[in-house]
Amino acid sequence: MNHLRAALRWSIAAAALLPLAASAQMPAYQAAQHRFAVPLIERASDQELAFLADQGVAIEHDRPPAQALAEHRRLDRALASLQPQRKGVVDAYVVAVALDSDPVFGREAREAGRVLARRYGAAGHTIVLAGTDGHADSNLPMGSPANIAAALARVAELMDRNEDVLVLYTTSHGAPWGIVYNDGDQGFGAISPTRLWTELSQLGITNRLLLISACFSGVFVPLLATDTTAMVTAASADRTSFGCQADMDWTFFGDAMINHALRKPEPFAQAATEAQALIGGWEGQGKLTPSQPQVWVGPGAAHWLTALEARLPPATSPVGRPATLSLGNAAAALKREGR
Repeated sequence: MNHLRAALRWSIAAAALLPLAASAQMPAYQAAQHRFAVPLIERASDQELAFLADQGVAIEHDRPPAQALAEHRRLDRALASLQPQRKGVVDAYVVAVALDSDPVFGREAREAGRVLARRYGAAGHTIVLAGTDGHADSNLPMGSPANIAAALARVAELMDRNEDVLVLYTTSHGAPWGIVYNDGDQGFGAISPTRLWTELSQLGITNRLLLISACFSGVFVPLLATDTTAMVTAASADRTSFGCQADMDWTFFGDAMINHALRKPEPFAQAATEAQALIGGWEGQGKLTPSQPQVWVGPGAAHWLTALEARLPPATSPVGRPATLSLGNAAAALKREGR
């Protein structure tokens, strides 16, 4: 089965339900549409799709010139808002990204940006790239592969790469070769582990905390699990993750890792273990195939983790509609599919 096509079809099907719910609450707003087959992608082989993901290729089309200009301005403002690092202080730079225009990802990226910025003292050092939150057109730069590359490059300019840390949170659908990018009917693509590793290597960003919320996201671990990297993925390389319904505020992984564990002033490794337990409990409750979130904390990451965690703020309470609200629907769907 072609997993990228399947992921995109799932995105199309999930988004098709959104306009009905949105119109009942806010009739004036029209959510992003997923109505058409993906140009070129539908005819590509699995090998060709993996190659495109390694290149960070994205297909953009049917965007009016005024929309393109507005997007450039949003990105320019966001990049200009980032402040230089503080000499002698281990600063965290947070980049939170929703690569899919379904509102669950936009809401999750926004709140993840807030939680991570607060936890790691990253006020003035945080950028969020995301589409709609389901209530209005986004006023943020979109989470495209090109925008992610620009954000990472700007962070690399401002940080002390020997001292400071990149905190990267991505949320979207996934495929066995990477994270899927899908902006309604106008943007399609994927970012593979090779592509992300190449960009971070070219920029010299070696201190990094990577949180990847997507199906099959464990595929990022082998290449990116370096000595100075800490990383948690929503699933192993051959498993799906759960909770990406458009009317939710969180995926299972986002709810467990960001909305619960990282809101507490506890060490990162302990937070990751807590998130794994929460996700396992929810999956057991829904009789779902375990997603098996992966955790890596490189020995060299201890230096910057210790510095960041020496100034963790007090705990805050979870917000939004929990991913567990989708358990009944997920179990029913699996039953209909005979699994």
